[in-house]
Amino acid sequence: MATIDQEKTSKLVSGSDILIECLIDHGVDVVFAYPGGASMPIHQSLTHYRSKLRTILPRHEQGGIFAAEGYARSSGKTGVCVATSGPGATNLMTGLADAKMDSCPLIAITGQVGTAVIGTDAFQETPTVEISRAITKHHYLVTRAEDIVRVVKEAFYIASSGRPGPVIIDIPKNIQMTQIVPDYQGEINLPGYHSQYQALPEQLNQVVAAIQRAKKPIIYAGGGLISGNAADELRHFVRQTGIPVATTIMGMGVFPADDPMSLHMLGMHGTVSANLAVNDADLLLALGVRFDDRVTGKVEEFAKHGKIIHIDVDASEINKNKEAHIPIVSDVTYALRELNQLVKKVDCTKWLDQITTWKKTEPLRYDQREDCILPQYAIDVLWQKVSEHNPVISVGVGQHQMWAAQYCRFHQPRSFLSSSGLGAMGFGLPAALGAQAAFPDRLVVDIDGDGSFLMNIQELATAHCEKLPVKVFLLNNQHLGMVVQWEDRFHAGNRAHTYLGPIDRPEAIGQGATHCENPYPNFVQIAESFGLVGRQVREKDDLDDAIEEMLSSESAFVLDVLVPYQEHVLPMIPSGHSVKDIIRE
Repeated sequence: MATIDQEKTSKLVSGSDILIECLIDHGVDVVFAYPGGASMPIHQSLTHYRSKLRTILPRHEQGGIFAAEGYARSSGKTGVCVATSGPGATNLMTGLADAKMDSCPLIAITGQVGTAVIGTDAFQETPTVEISRAITKHHYLVTRAEDIVRVVKEAFYIASSGRPGPVIIDIPKNIQMTQIVPDYQGEINLPGYHSQYQALPEQLNQVVAAIQRAKKPIIYAGGGLISGNAADELRHFVRQTGIPVATTIMGMGVFPADDPMSLHMLGMHGTVSANLAVNDADLLLALGVRFDDRVTGKVEEFAKHGKIIHIDVDASEINKNKEAHIPIVSDVTYALRELNQLVKKVDCTKWLDQITTWKKTEPLRYDQREDCILPQYAIDVLWQKVSEHNPVISVGVGQHQMWAAQYCRFHQPRSFLSSSGLGAMGFGLPAALGAQAAFPDRLVVDIDGDGSFLMNIQELATAHCEKLPVKVFLLNNQHLGMVVQWEDRFHAGNRAHTYLGPIDRPEAIGQGATHCENPYPNFVQIAESFGLVGRQVREKDDLDDAIEEMLSSESAFVLDVLVPYQEHVLPMIPSGHSVKDIIRE
């Protein structure tokens, strides 16, 4: 972090100007900010610093915080967003919860009513800190302009250290306007916060001994490896030991998906080979994971045949969901770096042969229909065309999210942006915008579903006005597909408000139809009304040309791909069940 020019400390400066100076000093180059009465001074200050700091105006605060997440997840930097008090702040809450669950470093700055009227139910007042207390890593209500420098320093440190997460800074309007002579050298004061944990030598020796005894080891790799920048260490560890890798959806890209040692994704919609391998393993190396229920299913049955080593920087995750035989609270990068100096090749030839057999006999598969565009096929074709460009792929939430995780084979971390723990629909488009702002020259594609896309469709205006040329690959089945799948599997196919078309023509897509003849709404017209380019494709033979047109567009583009709603994401381990209950077809 640079040191702010000391000449700036000799004159009176407003609290809002101090705030922006601090953001710039922390290396912030993009802020996603939507103005309002209680945050107007901050926005006035942002205009003073526009040559140093880009302000992107989202069209909804939720779009703004998801964009800040997309920026952070793709770049590894701390994302920053700004909103006003009251409804502006409450519109950030879904994003805060999402960043908390997925360990995304984020600073959310909110305006607040003046200190004199806090607690009086003043216009657009909400107790922002109280509302966000359980869904942030830390939170501040700033009551003195003199505290801004310290608070911002602490917020960035907390958000980005240890297990990353969101921090909210609530600043009353009068504090933003207060003029003081700032002291930019203010020190942080966090006596109770500890973020640096390192595995002890005796713990690492235990791990090495367990590895050397193992005959059927497996690595269970999660998002903590990506947030800890441990991809290189993991890859070296795999080469050293010869232990295969299964990743969570948050860990995708930390190990190359097309590497022979990769089992791809495990869990509810993971590969059969990954789930069978974890079930039969005699040693599970759980690295940067939290044993999420979408991975474990019936937790007492998960990996019950082997010893579990759990390494994570967050002590609260150790033994929370699944008891580990060797629990280690540590920076996972440090632990792997040390282990790489100690471990040797594991003798598990028969185990690797078994895994190879599972991969050959239980591949991901879908029907090769010619009468329609299956969503799996669409994503498969898209990935073949974009993979060589090292794209960033964002997704909404639903079936398309899982198919993207299955059929996109990432080689690098921070290439797949997904609301994984919270599962927040509407994430895909604004997250793509944030990634595009972080990487203006990189291909960014939002693979979305019509239900999820509609939740933040207003951000097409941001794409156009801010010249962010994201590509939206829309799988349009006119239904909430994942809920439909659960209705089919567990509720006798009873449709309970999962059809997204007009209620006066629910037969628009019959059971045997391949797609809706008159889909609602018209996404091409919507894209064009926002000043973007749109195209709809219905026939399989037209898909290649449509994707090429999308990719060659210099502006943002919406490709509306009509797909049948009857498809299910498979394989599937039903919620609360084990690998023995896996559904293959």
